[in-house]
Amino acid sequence: MRIFSIIVSKELLSFLRSVMLVLVVLYSFTVDVYIAGEGIQLKPRNVVVGYVDKTGGGISQKILSRLHKPEFKTPVPYTSQKALSKAIFNKEAMVGMIFDADFEKNFRSGKTAQLNLLLDATSASQSLTTFTYIQNIIFDFQSMNLPLELKTHKLFNENADNHSFMALTELLSVITLLVVILTAIVFVKEKEDGTWDIMLLMPIDPKITILAKTFSQVIIVMVGTVLAVGFVLFGAFDVPMNGSFWAFMLLTFFYSFSSAGIGLFVAAVSKDVMQVAQLAIIIMMPLIFLSGAWTPVYAMHPVFQKLSLFSPLRYYIEGTESIFFRGTEFVDLWPYFSGVLVLGILLYWYGFQKIGKLF
Repeated sequence: MRIFSIIVSKELLSFLRSVMLVLVVLYSFTVDVYIAGEGIQLKPRNVVVGYVDKTGGGISQKILSRLHKPEFKTPVPYTSQKALSKAIFNKEAMVGMIFDADFEKNFRSGKTAQLNLLLDATSASQSLTTFTYIQNIIFDFQSMNLPLELKTHKLFNENADNHSFMALTELLSVITLLVVILTAIVFVKEKEDGTWDIMLLMPIDPKITILAKTFSQVIIVMVGTVLAVGFVLFGAFDVPMNGSFWAFMLLTFFYSFSSAGIGLFVAAVSKDVMQVAQLAIIIMMPLIFLSGAWTPVYAMHPVFQKLSLFSPLRYYIEGTESIFFRGTEFVDLWPYFSGVLVLGILLYWYGFQKIGKLF
């Protein structure tokens, strides 16, 4: 009952009375997400291309030889279309090229030769730009008066809608920053307002106070997430929800507590709200860069790819994309839930201990 009183009577009401803070949160979950969905574009780099070559000829290898660094990694051979499709589903490759058994024969005899492309269109900007590169390579061959028909199959994001992908990514970054900042501010304002000592004298277990203050900010972020998903993702961009909405909300809830742990640490070492903003940006921006939110993990330097394993946002983003675009079943989401939970428990425990020393 006491924890409920702190959450509702004190923290949530205090948040609603702060008009500017409410406006910042509403802006972040609506206008900011919309702007990101409308304007951000990404170019391909280190794209992994898989291929199935049943021709046994040289034309297919000449085409593949033109896929080189820095845009492409060395193409990876697969034994069947099923194996290639599975690799794309598991994000091991972004583009698949399938040369059927008659490709070489038809190509050289002047008949229509068919090359099938599989694109992971969740990375809409990169996959479509990659398609353009491959198309230009094919056009070079067509200039030799060799007939060729190119067919493209877009996976997971059939309309190749870059807006929906970037809007979703921005939402996840906004959730990260707001949980950290709001959690830190709710403690630091006690210091600024001179009510910290009064809070220490309250006949309530400090652990309950910390948990209640944290939980109140998680509630605010969860409500903002629902608004952003409903009005911006579903309303403005018509983002598909191929998986479970409740799985996404549960993953968001767990991830919010992992970010709240960072917020507790920031609150423990900050003296005012200005320091909160500075420290939050210094700590969170590297985590966002390493998460794959703006640049795919496979396009990073190998050292940064390893470091990204310690960013809970990476698992959160990959899990959310799997829910929205791939329609992954709940039981198959365990790698993402595990990453968020393990890192979240460690981060929240550390932040809880750090702020607890001030009580």
